Amino acid sequence: MSATTSPARPGADRRGVVLAVILGCQLMMTLDASIVTTALPHIQQELGFTDSGLSWIQNSYVLVFGGLLLLGARAGDLFGRRRVFVAGVVVFTLASLLAGVAQTAELLIVARAVQGLASAFAIPATLALLVSSFPAPEERARAIAVYSAVIGAGASVGIIVGGVFTQFWSWRWGLLINVPIGALVVALAPRVLPEGGRQSGRIDVPGALTITLGMSALVYGLVEAAEAGWSSPFTIVPLVAAVVLVVAFVLVERRAAQPIVPLRLFASVQRSGAYVGRVLIVGAMFSMFYFLSQYLQNVLGLSPLETGFAYIPTTAMFFAMVYVVRFLGARMNKSTLLVASLVLATVGMAWLSRLDATTPYFPQIVLPLLVLGVGQGIAIILFTELGMADVGQSDAGAASGLVNTAHQIGGSIGLAILTVIFASAVGHGTDPDPAVQAEGYAAVFQVSTLFYVGAVVVAVGILVANRRSRRRAALLSAAPSAV
Repeated sequence: MSATTSPARPGADRRGVVLAVILGCQLMMTLDASIVTTALPHIQQELGFTDSGLSWIQNSYVLVFGGLLLLGARAGDLFGRRRVFVAGVVVFTLASLLAGVAQTAELLIVARAVQGLASAFAIPATLALLVSSFPAPEERARAIAVYSAVIGAGASVGIIVGGVFTQFWSWRWGLLINVPIGALVVALAPRVLPEGGRQSGRIDVPGALTITLGMSALVYGLVEAAEAGWSSPFTIVPLVAAVVLVVAFVLVERRAAQPIVPLRLFASVQRSGAYVGRVLIVGAMFSMFYFLSQYLQNVLGLSPLETGFAYIPTTAMFFAMVYVVRFLGARMNKSTLLVASLVLATVGMAWLSRLDATTPYFPQIVLPLLVLGVGQGIAIILFTELGMADVGQSDAGAASGLVNTAHQIGGSIGLAILTVIFASAVGHGTDPDPAVQAEGYAAVFQVSTLFYVGAVVVAVGILVANRRSRRRAALLSAAPSAV
């Protein structure tokens, strides 16, 4: 139940501004996960990071972000999504400033962790605000498509922007650029975004505690798996703890009067499938960005700037698919379109896995990237729609949190698994030559192809479930006329 009444939704003339504010926040925080990727060698040299410590520039952000996402979504439901959104952007902007001027490795890691905390509260509110701002089905589908394209393209755009700043100015500008963007979002948000109804009640403390610790343990265990291996106690203990805590969370939520995540959200096959499918395709694509950028620099000898621009074809396809989904979605079943897009992405990743030390960027890499961009671009839009399908206003925050949690956990799982695959292929403790490295990258992309195969299976399951649902609905509607 809402404790307050929602204000009138923005008029058509202001919805473009509403969408721009929401997308500005989403892009800023999505970029931050990858914008330092091409700058890591420069950061290591300037701040004196060790090889193992360097990974925590990314991991501190991911660990806090992934652990607190569902708590952040619930906070938006209780305290007002616009209020939580603005608070998250303010903290993120200040943390970006701190990270950009950090003079020690420790301070940079702390600032990145605070960025992750702020993102965990702001990002679930973005999708929930978008849903409430665009109530008409066609407008909402269009807005979600653009939103999904921004999420999908964020990693590649981050690499491009990071490469430009690192090459011509300093890696610090990749973080400091958030300050003016964040200030603009904070200035506009109270004027254009609806506050949304606040639910009465309080935070489900046992549920919040078990899921936050469970997600944190899962992300930490996956991070350690990438560094220490799957047999290390630093990997096994947190992963076992994560399983225990997630089971405890489900038991708590079944009895909670006001659960942090209503389990009814998983009753829909298409929503549950959308969460699982998102984990798989984000795991494959996020890892592709990570490993292909290393291949382009370490094997083909491209500069950070050239590496960034190598992703332009994929980025362009992500944004172009907004219009393709609108066109095709009006002419064919969206579940069928989802299956077709994932098959296309599978073909693109399998094609990319054929690279070796002598593979030129054009055409043997750019063409698979174009195919991947089309397939992934369509799939990420449709999985976002399915993840929010038939969700009421009271559950919009929780559903948004689940969509973003699946996205974040997918990247962590994929990177952890594929880092182990790469290390096994090239040998631990060695300094492989480019040919051996190329074999490792090919092995990574072969396993990534299997991720997409799994996503195809999930999408077929959604397609079958939807057809059965439509048949049941047709039988029920025909039953009265037969009497």
